[in-house]
Amino acid sequence: MKNQTELEAVVVPKRRGRGCLRWLGVLVVLVVGLILVGIVYESVAEAADIRAYPPPGQMVDVGGYRLHINCTGTGSPTVIIDAGWGDWSLAWSVVQAEVAKTTQVCTYDRAGMGYSEAGPVPRNAEQIAAELHTLLEQANIAGPYVMAGHSLGGLPVRVFTHNYPTEVAGVVLIDSMSPRQMTRPPSEIESRTPSQSSGVSLPSLLARIGLVRLLVGPLGFVRDLPPEAKAAFIAFSVTPRSVQAWADEGADLQESLAQADAIKSFGDLPLFVLTGTIDEQAGWQTWQAELLQLSSNSQQIVLENSGHNIQIDQPEAAVAAILDMVSQLR
Repeated sequence: MKNQTELEAVVVPKRRGRGCLRWLGVLVVLVVGLILVGIVYESVAEAADIRAYPPPGQMVDVGGYRLHINCTGTGSPTVIIDAGWGDWSLAWSVVQAEVAKTTQVCTYDRAGMGYSEAGPVPRNAEQIAAELHTLLEQANIAGPYVMAGHSLGGLPVRVFTHNYPTEVAGVVLIDSMSPRQMTRPPSEIESRTPSQSSGVSLPSLLARIGLVRLLVGPLGFVRDLPPEAKAAFIAFSVTPRSVQAWADEGADLQESLAQADAIKSFGDLPLFVLTGTIDEQAGWQTWQAELLQLSSNSQQIVLENSGHNIQIDQPEAAVAAILDMVSQLR
């Protein structure tokens, strides 16, 4: 028979093991409970935001999913603004309000962003440009257009201008991304198979349980917008749909850059290149100057008091550049 000491040596580890399992079970229940609470919190918040902030423009079907476009003002040519990565129409509310005093101006939300419904992947420049063209047709917004693209938005604007040249009268690239930002040769960049977005990236999962909504303030992801636009901008930037669209556009960024790189010239189409200078990455100023080669009729405007988000830092400069283009075309 085992003596008392040997029996205790066997019993104590078993008790400790059961204790660890018990605490592990409590932890699992707690985590699952918090996730469920987060899902309910996010669902309730989204429903409340939809009621509180209806889309200011119209929702237009572009082939089984709807995109939001907001056109204000009257006159021709019509200005079409394509926002940067992670941005959407409301980020341009100040610029739009001023441009609308002179001509018609339309901001829109790329698929999944802002008020727009999710669209198919890949989310590359060719897909985005084709969707925008369909959107303008279905919304009965006729050209000629002044295409204005900021940051990532400059890539589909470049493709749109090339694919639909008779509809574009002028281009304004606002601190646009450059193909020189590609990290791989175009020959090594593979396109994703066309499909519906899975919506299962880590960022979108975090948004689905409400973490993105909770952290957006502490992390400083708040645009300096008018009060009437800021609350709605935050509300619709933290939804799982918008976060997934941001992730999808990022996943296809290298392909978008390659597609833009294939377009070498707009001919003599009027082109303005608006460039910020504060806190730009190495090589940015050189890349911006190279964008002038897209047209034999180009001009660069360098802003000493603006960073990348010119529409926030110096909206009056973006307005002036756009209206100068409109004036030249009239």
